[in-house]
Parts: sequence; structure tokens; C-alpha cells
Amino acid sequence: MKIGAMLGDIVRSLFKSPATVSYPVEVSPTPDRLRGKLMWDYRHCNGCGLCVKDCPANAIELVVLDRKAKRFVMEYDENRCIYCSQCVKTCRSEAMRLSNTVWELAALKQDTFKVYYGRYDDIRKHLETDVADAAAGGN
Repeated sequence: MKIGAMLGDIVRSLFKSPATVSYPVEVSPTPDRLRGKLMWDYRHCNGCGLCVKDCPANAIELVVLDRKAKRFVMEYDENRCIYCSQCVKTCRSEAMRLSNTVWELAALKQDTFKVYYGRYDDIRKHLETDVADAAAGGN
């Protein structure tokens, strides 16, 4: 490349606006079909477990506390999820979806990637059971 042509490119670039945005100050809109964080609505879940069976990364675990009363807790491991949307496609009750707004999932600690979905009381009961099992030598 000759110096004259290069100088022309430099001068033209000085008067153009940058092609990039200064993120996170300027946030560009996300596409509607973006596959972000998995969201689960316990009110629609019937506990069939198809989402767990079809997850290729084993990122989902459905804990059944009381099937008759529809009391479930879903453990979702964001660190294992490959955002393939297979669980959403196989969910017959439409209790799952991938968010197109919550997609910034970086974290400094590993334990923040484990997400529990369900009623607050059910999650607390499940976690207390896990702690009791670990103390007894179950895990």
C-alpha cells in the first residue's frame, strides 16, 4: 500500500463517526429471538420432566416435592446451559422460555450460576433438605 493512499484513508477516518457503540453506556436493542437466561414459571409446570430429559447439557433438575399439589423446584445451572432452547421446545405446558432481555450472565463467583426457581417456601425447604443430607453424609 502506498503512503498517499494510506494518508487518504486516515484523513477520511478522522471525519467519520465510529462504527462501534460505547457499551454499556449505549445499549443496542436485542433481537426478539435472542436466547438469554432460562426463565421458568412454576404455576404452569405440570412436573412431566421432559425438559430435564431433553436437556443435552444436563443443566436442569426438577425436584418434585409434592406432585399432587404441584410443588416443584427447578435447579438451573447457567454454567452448564448451552442455550439450545431444547427444553423450551419440549415443554408442553409452556412454563419455560429463554429471555431476550436478561442475557448478561457474567459473574465473579461460581455459586451465582446455580439458580433455583419455584415458590420461596419450596426452595427454602429443598435447600434445607440438601444441607441436612450433606451433613448426614448423603452427598
